[in-house]
Amino acid sequence: MAPMPNQPPLPFSSEDQSAPDDAAAPRSDGAGHQPPGAPESTSAFEPGATMGGDSVSVDPENARVPAVARAAGRRPWWARLLGGLLSPWISLTVEPANPLSHAPELAEKPVCYVIEHYGMSNALILDQACRSQGLPSPLRPLPGDPLGRKRAYVALSRRNASALGPLQHPLSPQQPTSKSHSTSLARLLDAHRDDPALDVQLVPVSIFVGRAPDKTSGWFSVLFSENWALVGRFRRFLAILLNGRSTTVRFAPPISLRGIIAEDLPAERTVRKLSRVLRTHFRRIRAAVIGPDLSTRRLLVDKVLATDSVKDAIADQARRDNSTPGEAWKKAHGYAYEIAADYSHPVVRSASFLLTPVWNRIYRGVLVHHLDKLKQAAPGHEVIYVPCHRSHMDYLLLSYLLYTRGIVPPHIVAGINLNLPVIGTLLRKGGAFFIRRSIRGSALYSTVLSEYVAKLVSGGYSIEYFVEGGRSRTGRLLPPKGGMVSMTVRAFLRQPTRPVLFQPVYIGYEKLMEGNSYLDELSGKPKKGESVWQLLGGIPKVLRSNYGQVVVNFGEPIKLDEVLAEHAPEWDGKSLGDDEKPAWLSGAVDSLTQRIQVNVNRAADVNPINLLALALLSTPKHAMGEGDLLAQIALSKTLLAELPYSDRTTVTPHTPAQIIAHGEDIGVLTRTAHPLGDVLLVAGDQAVLLSYFRNNVVHLFTATSWIACCFQNNRRMAQESVLRLGRSVYPFLQAELFLPWSEEEFVQRLTRTIDVFVREGLLERVNDEESGILARNAGQTDEVFRLRAIGHSLQQAFERYYITISVLVKNGSGTLSTGQLESLCQLAAQRLSLLYAPAAPEFFDKTLFRGFIQKLRELGLVRLDENAKLVFELPLEAWARDARFILGRELRHSIEKVSPEAARSDEDPAATE
Repeated sequence: MAPMPNQPPLPFSSEDQSAPDDAAAPRSDGAGHQPPGAPESTSAFEPGATMGGDSVSVDPENARVPAVARAAGRRPWWARLLGGLLSPWISLTVEPANPLSHAPELAEKPVCYVIEHYGMSNALILDQACRSQGLPSPLRPLPGDPLGRKRAYVALSRRNASALGPLQHPLSPQQPTSKSHSTSLARLLDAHRDDPALDVQLVPVSIFVGRAPDKTSGWFSVLFSENWALVGRFRRFLAILLNGRSTTVRFAPPISLRGIIAEDLPAERTVRKLSRVLRTHFRRIRAAVIGPDLSTRRLLVDKVLATDSVKDAIADQARRDNSTPGEAWKKAHGYAYEIAADYSHPVVRSASFLLTPVWNRIYRGVLVHHLDKLKQAAPGHEVIYVPCHRSHMDYLLLSYLLYTRGIVPPHIVAGINLNLPVIGTLLRKGGAFFIRRSIRGSALYSTVLSEYVAKLVSGGYSIEYFVEGGRSRTGRLLPPKGGMVSMTVRAFLRQPTRPVLFQPVYIGYEKLMEGNSYLDELSGKPKKGESVWQLLGGIPKVLRSNYGQVVVNFGEPIKLDEVLAEHAPEWDGKSLGDDEKPAWLSGAVDSLTQRIQVNVNRAADVNPINLLALALLSTPKHAMGEGDLLAQIALSKTLLAELPYSDRTTVTPHTPAQIIAHGEDIGVLTRTAHPLGDVLLVAGDQAVLLSYFRNNVVHLFTATSWIACCFQNNRRMAQESVLRLGRSVYPFLQAELFLPWSEEEFVQRLTRTIDVFVREGLLERVNDEESGILARNAGQTDEVFRLRAIGHSLQQAFERYYITISVLVKNGSGTLSTGQLESLCQLAAQRLSLLYAPAAPEFFDKTLFRGFIQKLRELGLVRLDENAKLVFELPLEAWARDARFILGRELRHSIEKVSPEAARSDEDPAATE
């Protein structure tokens, strides 16, 4: 066997066993993003990148045919005739772009092609692709004609009785017969046993008519695109007429039959094994290109209901309800049908056809970064997409982008609230499966859902869900919920058929469709439920709006195997029972969810609206002169370039002037003309919405904001103090913002940031570097203004921390429970915002207070006594004293003044648990 560079050959071991599901999985290469001269590899995950990465569209009429093809002689007259008739209807994309350059042995040794199904059209398409690439024609016999059929290709199976039949003669095709394997393969292997000098290269070739969604030309093209069904002559004829100009021919690495014969297995056993491996290869390629064969929703539901765990849950439900097993089974069946997706390839194709003009109308473009890295890592893995959740557009965009780039759309976990009439059916057809918001109290529902997820995982279907549980209303990542992650991990542990890969995805918007509803919810109005009329009524407004640009960044994938090796080294890879719950499982799930959020943040995109929000929201009136705004945006871009957060983070290439113009264009900025220079401001409620986009990227400026905050109320400060205080506050920032560094790495980042500040003139070293004293300029210089603007994004986080410490210290050790402290802190933050200065919506978010209190407990700064009250020691008071370096005296006094005491909180029902 002679694999191509960087290519795994089709597996063919000496043990006689069925080929695994991931056999013959080519590796991904990066879909056209490789630099010149980069090594190329194959991908069973993405149809445009096999063997050589880039695919090529071929015009057979103008292709130059090298000598190796001409040496094979002329094709039969009927092949030339039918090929000429077929040629105007066919336009080929050949993958890889140049097979001979990756497998030069194809030009030196006899070549026999293997296709999945017999069919005259398949043979003619294969012949056209081979001639365009200078490969030997499949319609000319091999030397000595070992096949005995005057051709150089074989098929693993025939189509059904209505199929096109084998190509021996165009006018008299034979009727199909039922066989367990190809007799042509057996004959070819026998020829190698008889002739030791014979070494035929077997090249598997996959042919797909109508799998180029970006070239869809009509509605009926969708209905006759490639799928899993074995079609007859008439349907194939229509498919070629409608989709023939979107035909893909994929060549796999060659297999040396001489190497297979060298294993010296019995003849029948050898041909059976080779057939199994080839069938697995074709199955995997087809699944990668058009999606897995999902059969029917009914079939999957039946498999779920047939599992032992569901049967036991049905029996338990019957006992609890005092009902018959039949009634309990009907309830389980109803749950399964309520959950299960009903994936339909034609519907997905139709949706891509309809959504293309919608995206082009409402967005100024959708940019995708690092998808090539996913394609390199994904083959052979069960992929779990875990994007951030900012909008209802998230799952539509992600599925659309994956599909249009040749990747199977995932099954998507959706809330049951979206299972609306008509819309719910369409979402199911697109791969959505619906779950209830809470599954506690229903053991039967929980078991059915777990088994359904287990069937998807074991079946190799990619899945998408949001670990945040719901859409973020503030723009920050929400604390992760481990329910679906736990189900996924348990499904893998029960049946570890293939490794699992979690793929974090960051989705960044410049304008949100739900912006107004988010504003209402943040102001205290209840969340409105979804309805068909609400969705339909919003369509005209959406189509008239300009939502800017969208960026989808694929983060660093997380391999479940690596997480298990870290948290469960004793796990030996064997499947666990349904009821087994090892002690390490909870810790592994928690670690995994945290890593997902960290990697989502590492893949952040900084768009023009993010930069405008960072600058303008740092001023009391959310306004800046044009010159100051240009300088502040330029400084932010410099800091991002000098101190990169991650190799997956992307930053807009636009200049500050272009960014301002873009903000005006999409209605984010208002310009007020003035003789001394134009003023740009954010008007009305737009400032609250803009805080959403600032929060998208605030984590990227953690180190710079911390140093800037240190000099808000201090003109001079020792560098050692800046680093020491940064080390003490970092665990809280890390937990809140999902930061990727250890404490030592954060301190190193602070040191590099100080160097950049000094170089940019924001700080200066007093006397010399050895003194370790840093100073900012005196007075209200431009540098002080910019330093204050940089620090503003984290200022309120430190205020929130100080509120918590102040309430604790004011009430004393052993006085408050965790719930009481959360409520009192929220009330204090709300009052501070009302009395002094408006704050961002997340300022009095109880979830953030809860996270800070939990971190205090983890670090041992506070603990629970036997009465479930929070007690603390001197270190907490020392930590509170350090706050004077960050917060001004007046602000500290205001916080201490509004901090409620326990005596008054007992009278306030809002302050109780």
